Amino acid sequence: MARSTKHHRGTYSKQDLLQLIGRYPDGIGKREINLAFSKGTKIRNLLNIELNELLNERLITLSQGGLYIKPRTLPRVTVIEVTGSDENGDVLSRPLNWQEYQELPMIYVNSSNRIHSALGPGDRLLARLTRHDDGTYNAVVIRPLENKPKTILGIFGENGCIQPVIRGKRHEYRVGPNDTQNAEVGELVVGEVVSSRKLGRQKAVIIERLGKEGGAHTFSHIAIHLHDIPFRFPEETLKQAAACVQATQENRTDLRTLPLVTIDGETARDFDDAVFAEPWQEMKNGWHIVVAIADVAWYVRPETSLDIEARKRGNSVYFPDKVVPMLPESLSNGWCSLKPDEDRPCLAAHIWIDGKGNIIRHQFERAVIRSQARLTYTQVQSARDGSPDTQTEVLMDLVINPLFNAYDCLSAARSRREPLELNVPEADIKLDIRGNVEDITARPILDSHKLIEEFMIAANVSAAKALEEKRCSLLYRVHDDPPKDKLLAFQNFSGSLGLKISKSQILKPSHFNRFIEHAAKMGIGSAIGSAVLRAQSKAHYTNENHGHFGLALRHYCHFTSPIRRYADLLIHRTLISTLNLGDGGCLTDQIELRQIGDHLSITELRAVHAERDTIDRFSAAFFIRKIGKQMTGVISGVAKFGLFVSLDGFASEGLVPIRSLHNEYFHFNESQQSLKGQKTGNVLQVGDSVNVLIEGANPINRSITLKLVDYPNNKSADHHKMHKFKKRKR
Repeated sequence: MARSTKHHRGTYSKQDLLQLIGRYPDGIGKREINLAFSKGTKIRNLLNIELNELLNERLITLSQGGLYIKPRTLPRVTVIEVTGSDENGDVLSRPLNWQEYQELPMIYVNSSNRIHSALGPGDRLLARLTRHDDGTYNAVVIRPLENKPKTILGIFGENGCIQPVIRGKRHEYRVGPNDTQNAEVGELVVGEVVSSRKLGRQKAVIIERLGKEGGAHTFSHIAIHLHDIPFRFPEETLKQAAACVQATQENRTDLRTLPLVTIDGETARDFDDAVFAEPWQEMKNGWHIVVAIADVAWYVRPETSLDIEARKRGNSVYFPDKVVPMLPESLSNGWCSLKPDEDRPCLAAHIWIDGKGNIIRHQFERAVIRSQARLTYTQVQSARDGSPDTQTEVLMDLVINPLFNAYDCLSAARSRREPLELNVPEADIKLDIRGNVEDITARPILDSHKLIEEFMIAANVSAAKALEEKRCSLLYRVHDDPPKDKLLAFQNFSGSLGLKISKSQILKPSHFNRFIEHAAKMGIGSAIGSAVLRAQSKAHYTNENHGHFGLALRHYCHFTSPIRRYADLLIHRTLISTLNLGDGGCLTDQIELRQIGDHLSITELRAVHAERDTIDRFSAAFFIRKIGKQMTGVISGVAKFGLFVSLDGFASEGLVPIRSLHNEYFHFNESQQSLKGQKTGNVLQVGDSVNVLIEGANPINRSITLKLVDYPNNKSADHHKMHKFKKRKR
């Protein structure tokens, strides 16, 4: 409950402060806030406490000028950078120097025809912004700014020009005969713009060749450049990695006789976790679990070149054809990879659980292990299902069966706490040796996947609790409750599909799960599942423990992947220092933890977008051969410019442009995620099953263009029968 403070006008609360700050899009200073409420010293002290609490709750933030401002609220006048255009040709931009962990706000640029025709990606503008209710902005250009030399990524064409790969970008850049670097026609290149002339074609110099369009690594190269992902290690970083040698076994527990195994995907090259389980002799039906994680902290010491580069990258980025690692491969695939039959240093988490899956106690130690086998998910699942191969057959009684028996207990505990269960299909892209797409399928979710997930969650929870017991500052992995605006949008949308939800109900993960189950019986499970996903906050890193809504956990951090996530490396260092486990530890104060957390949340979001874009490009390349074919799908999204359709069996999505929807005008209803025909009354809505024709595919701008073959059941706006969603008695 918000604290209230008396002043000469009555009382004020946090909500009063939020309303005041919200009235100042450019931000408001502490002095002005004090003047708005009271001049008394006692009241000012209480105001400071309230402001700090709002900062910690991320309801407000500080601008670069030190003013209090609402997050994701941009100043009325700000500098923006053009990023491209949408399907309608509207120019899109982003705020320059965006430092929030949330997704970038969308800014539409409203400019004169003269300025509009000359705008290109990378151009910087001083603009006046107006915020809409949906969180987007409209920008009126005050004046273009002098732009720094910029690079472009594009395809080198027969006309001697570079065609940018950014979707909707219509300008080409001419390249002089002596500036081509001998690039071939159709090759993906990086060019540096050397002409500031806006009318006509600008001039560029090719500075890097990345290979033929559609060839191996082309699509991942596009994502790397467009999302500014660091992919070249500094020479000093590579030297430090190359100089690493096998870690000492001094002050390490010898666990080499323990039959630990790694379980990963078929294409995995770095193995940072090994697992083992055995019956806990002290407790009937209890289990002793060991999760051994590569001891990256031994090799990557604070403030070294390796550490600085890893922190800058934040995380590894995974594409279908390659990985941009956080650490040089001599470490990530070498000394820090738990390869079978090789001695490796690790940080081992010993976890004891009872028969119900409750964590009774935990212990962390530095150890040396020798993995007994490198196993895959499908291999372990086949063995569990009764079809072991020669490798897993000898491991059944000693390793695989105990792992699954312990997993059964952890799974029972998971069921009791009822975390959010969103089975969103992921695209599994299979490539040939040249990097071309052979097939796209929805990746199956096996019990072996869930086993490793539950073991890692148990280790992450234990790490957070171990540090909290020592009253130590740490970097949490936080997933906040769904924000009110997203919940309202979810409730409105669900109601439009016939699933009525009380707006006074406090929604928990278990409620969302039952919404999805109930919707599945109504035939709209995928639509509600997508809506539930949209309603969630974005998980992020912070020094404040807000809990993890999705996992239904109060104590959670990332501990299990220090090879590919800097956040996990920080937790390792904190455990090493706090528990006196030897060299390589480091404690971080609250202020720095918060700054690092914000940075890592941004690099993670950057990786997610880059990976998603690349998968879309591979998918579009695959569907080129499907042009002209008819398929079934489900409407997964509705926008003013058309329908997004998820194609059955492929975990891929295409667009039905609104201009292709027959000869009538369609009204867009954002809250109901629907289009309604003005003449016929036909409604197209998220969750509808449709038949579509593959009309086109362009891997460079990652688009799959579809045409609607027929309307779903020729339904009208009132076709849904309303269902009241009631609480289940417990």
